[in-house]
Amino acid sequence: MSSNLEARVAKIEGILEQMDKRLTRVENEITHLREEIRRVESRLWWIVGILITMWISIITTILLKP
Repeated sequence: MSSNLEARVAKIEGILEQMDKRLTRVENEITHLREEIRRVESRLWWIVGILITMWISIITTILLKP
């Protein structure tokens, strides 16, 4: 009975170790995704800023045209 219980506990410990490794991998992937999202978000703000500047330049040129 005791050896059966020890075998079950050992099996559960092995499963928990695998789950821990998988969760660590998922956490790392989430961290990398967050970094990538920050980079994309930063680029997006630069693009929006450039577009607004271009629109202002075009509208100013049209309005000030004699």
